[in-house]
Amino acid sequence: MCRPQQVPEADGWGLGSAPPVGRGLLWEGRCLRPLEEEQEAGGGAGADVRPPSPNQGPDPSLVYRPDVDPEAAKDKGSFRNYTSGPLLDRVFATYKLMHTQQTVDFVRKKHTQFGGFSYKKMTVLEAVAMLDGLVDESDPDVDFPNSFHAFQTAEGIRKAHPDKDWFHLVGLLHDLGKVLVLAGEPQWAVVGDTFPVGCRPQASVVFCDSTFQDNPDLQDPRYSTEFGMYQPHCGLENVLMSWGHDEYMYQMMKFNKFSLPPEAFYMIRFHSFYPWHTGGDYRQLCSEQDLAMLPWVQEFNKFDLYTKCPDLPDVDELRPYYQGLIDKYCPGVLSW
Repeated sequence: MCRPQQVPEADGWGLGSAPPVGRGLLWEGRCLRPLEEEQEAGGGAGADVRPPSPNQGPDPSLVYRPDVDPEAAKDKGSFRNYTSGPLLDRVFATYKLMHTQQTVDFVRKKHTQFGGFSYKKMTVLEAVAMLDGLVDESDPDVDFPNSFHAFQTAEGIRKAHPDKDWFHLVGLLHDLGKVLVLAGEPQWAVVGDTFPVGCRPQASVVFCDSTFQDNPDLQDPRYSTEFGMYQPHCGLENVLMSWGHDEYMYQMMKFNKFSLPPEAFYMIRFHSFYPWHTGGDYRQLCSEQDLAMLPWVQEFNKFDLYTKCPDLPDVDELRPYYQGLIDKYCPGVLSW
């Protein structure tokens, strides 16, 4: 059974829509700005409000992750706060859509739709540059391009693990699957924490107790038990994960034959699988190989979660180093 979690009260502004002015938030360029600040700046209650399109809501995988206040960032308990905060309603709405729509049938259809990797031909650094187009929807609390988070993560890993160049590259690659948003995919099918479909969700899945009621798989006896369609300790390679940027990027790396070690593929595929690497759930599906790889995923998560800050890297200075890693492990024009 899922643990009870605080659920935002209904307020009448619909799933996927922007919060009204009465919620105290205004969209200001790339970030959300408190209404009070807008009024102090002379905007007043009638100020121009430009919410993003339905596909451009806040990325719940980031909204309650790295805090941009360096002082607040020292308290790691303030990260991933799903019980309070100005954006909780919007995050809850995205997870409600995700946990309703992500079914075995849906995920299989997405594998078929994107498994041929015919969306676009481009290099890794071209994909990194594309992420800058995602700054509005994927991180409304931070007013800098999304690609900077990729370089920040990579540089944090490089500093801590200078001898593992493949690990540095994983930091750069980990969120590139979010180009799916630019292919027209909705936020709930790209971002946020992932979980296995085809079995009952476990306790540490965010908003577990309040967002799965309308998922048809949970009315299907094949998929609604602890193991569902899986065998005990079948191994995560045999588990169908919810569809999003992690799974897409993992499959893309396999399709393009990236010459990275197995640890890198685990980090990419499971870095948003918080119920597993942080919540301690789904161990009953794991093989010995999965448990051996778990510490690597947890090590990566430290840099994904806590490296974002206002001190932006000099991307032009860093680009030659990472181009060298790309040439080593995943060169040339790739299929996306």
